Amino acid sequence: MRAVSVEDLKPGMILARTIVNPDMVVVLSEDTLLTKAHITRLTFLNIPVVYIKDEYELNQNYQAVSAIFNRSNAFVKDYEGVVSVAEDIFRETDKNGHVPLQKTQQVVKDNIMPLTKNSGVIDYLYELNHLSANVYNHSLRVSVLSGVIAKWMRCSRKETREIILAGFLHDIGKTKFEQRLLDKDIENLQGADYEAYIQHTVDGHHMLNNEPGLSEGVKLTALQHHERMDGTGFPFGSSGDDIHKYARIVMVADIYDNITTEKEGKVKQTPFSAIAYLTQNMFSTLDPEVCVPMLTRIKDAFLGSRVILNNGQKGTIAAYPNDYAAHPVIEITPKELINLNDHPELTITEYNPK
Repeated sequence: MRAVSVEDLKPGMILARTIVNPDMVVVLSEDTLLTKAHITRLTFLNIPVVYIKDEYELNQNYQAVSAIFNRSNAFVKDYEGVVSVAEDIFRETDKNGHVPLQKTQQVVKDNIMPLTKNSGVIDYLYELNHLSANVYNHSLRVSVLSGVIAKWMRCSRKETREIILAGFLHDIGKTKFEQRLLDKDIENLQGADYEAYIQHTVDGHHMLNNEPGLSEGVKLTALQHHERMDGTGFPFGSSGDDIHKYARIVMVADIYDNITTEKEGKVKQTPFSAIAYLTQNMFSTLDPEVCVPMLTRIKDAFLGSRVILNNGQKGTIAAYPNDYAAHPVIEITPKELINLNDHPELTITEYNPK
């Protein structure tokens, strides 16, 4: 390995040592494949030098990765390799009426769990949200994010694997949906369409209930991921501890993905809109035991990210003013800071613009 100044870093280099901040919080882990966003954050955090693996010049990723979301990025390659398997699983379920459980559990263990360990996963999932018009892509993204949240909550390895599986299967009841329903946002559904949408939770639970070897938590997640802690959800208006822990985690991942996904009649929003929603609802409809660790870690991950505001100003995420702040502080220049919590008229419209 060799020491490299942060200003000389290039996308595709691989960290040889874990980087921690003065509070002993991990900024980036050893073996991280650096992206432009990683380098921007290291610069913003005033980290002068990092250790890079010598063999990066020989790594094919160095030649391929020229920007954060280049399609040859290692994460994107791995993700796209799983998508085809996920599609097969959902098609087989639709055709036969039951889940190919062994195949599903194998892809969770061998393919999806490793994706959750990538330090750039939040950035990559946002870029991949254009692949939203089918249930298997949404379910795959929710399973990855659910696994990340479980890791942040310090769940055991066994529990994390089950939570990833629960996230992957949470919408299995949608396998018989018409495509037009999948393309719509739930807020735009009315009458029979809305009733059909609600039914997917019951249908999914029924399908999984007939599968031997699945834990109760995985089965209940299909039923309960649209319930809410205050009893305002569906299908049964369950609340509090009556909602399984797995379902409480997956509901947060599901909400995050839906907010940052473009659907009919709804513009794709940035992760900061999702953070604001979760912050505003974590003591009412959502579980604070899930939201607090997630928001703490995800806010740290966005420090140093470049953004564009709806008034055209460009800046960098400088901080969140406190643990429960819904919006970040933006550094426009070294002498100009904007606390978006004090300026409701300003919103982030672009995140890490290319």
